[in-house]
Amino acid sequence: MASKGPKTKGAAADRRAKIEELRRAEKARERRYRIITITSCTVIVAALAVGGFFLVDAGNEKEEKATKVSSSVAKTGEFKGMKTWKNLGRTHVGGTVKYAMSPPVGGNHSQVWQNCDGDVYTKPLAKENAVHSLEHGAVWVTYSDKASKEDIAALTDRVKKTPYSLLSPYQDQDTPIVLNAWGNQLKVEKASDPRVATFFKKFVQGKQTPEPNAYCTNGKSS
Repeated sequence: MASKGPKTKGAAADRRAKIEELRRAEKARERRYRIITITSCTVIVAALAVGGFFLVDAGNEKEEKATKVSSSVAKTGEFKGMKTWKNLGRTHVGGTVKYAMSPPVGGNHSQVWQNCDGDVYTKPLAKENAVHSLEHGAVWVTYSDKASKEDIAALTDRVKKTPYSLLSPYQDQDTPIVLNAWGNQLKVEKASDPRVATFFKKFVQGKQTPEPNAYCTNGKSS
């Protein structure tokens, strides 16, 4: 009987070669699969990132529109001519702030308030501290160099008798005297204007106060 050894060895070698070929093909498929998977994940992540950006951007734009500062002027009533602002920021910030009005009656401000327990100042104040006082419910009376000595004396007397109020010079205003409360501003020519007393009565710790009963002492004193 003829020997089958060489044939058997040849068949075994063919099988090994076939198996090796199959392994190479499987490895190639695995590599292609990994490349496809990585590429797909990258595309998906990029799409989510872009989509997320637009969603966040759209959300920010919507929030900005919702919180946009608006204003109105009283046409009649006891405070005719008074200007009112809404949607004023209240974030504590460092440094200076650019306000939508002058003097400012609200907006982002310093974390330190200006003492406002009937305090009278003879030098201009940092606006960011004074605005914080308004947040606490104070009335801030400002006057320019157009105000008479008699009017300044009358305002000084009123403020000294009124907790949650303060008085200071302020040149960047177009009337001699301006009465400021959070979100509200009334310009007057004379301290004898009857609206001055009414303004104090309505706005010292009035309904407009974002933080009623907060301190008006232990803040900045100069």
